[in-house]
Amino acid sequence: MPDYFVHESSYVDEGARIGRGSKIWHFCHVMPGAVIGERCNLGQNVVVMPGTRLGNNVKVQNNVSIYEGVELEDDVFCGPSCVFTNVLTPRSHVSRKHAYQRTLVRRGATIGANATIVCGVTLGEYCFIGAGAVVTADVPGYALMVGVPARRVGWMCQCGERLSLSVGASSCPACGSAYEESSGALRPVARPGVAR
Repeated sequence: MPDYFVHESSYVDEGARIGRGSKIWHFCHVMPGAVIGERCNLGQNVVVMPGTRLGNNVKVQNNVSIYEGVELEDDVFCGPSCVFTNVLTPRSHVSRKHAYQRTLVRRGATIGANATIVCGVTLGEYCFIGAGAVVTADVPGYALMVGVPARRVGWMCQCGERLSLSVGASSCPACGSAYEESSGALRPVARPGVAR
């Protein structure tokens, strides 16, 4: 018996690897060579293509296709109907499999419903891509991105709350985590006696 769950309406092809405790719900297709970590949750109508890798505790909501060249690190959240691409100049009559671009979504990132991630970018750790945003360039860690094309409008805490910076520093009102902003980047500040 496998140590993961696959709904009877879904297909997991031979050669796919699925980690312990993962759940694959209705009408999904996991293709050969796909790697899904432990405790992942794939909602209805999710396709995971060959050559993709999902870390541990990744949550993929309904109607998402994860194409070859996309890697999702641990704790990534993909909102309903968000879109990944893997070719910059697709044509139906021209094969571009040699031109797949890598997309890396770092640990803890959130991608909102109906957001589009244009291939070849890296989304930084714990960034937050707003619903409907179109990401065309790399995103710094902890950035809050909205719009078309997406632009940074603020910073997000690791716990998912929006931060309010004062003189380049902030403390999360929800969890108390401290951050410093410098040169367009945000980084957590280790506090004595508090494990990060």
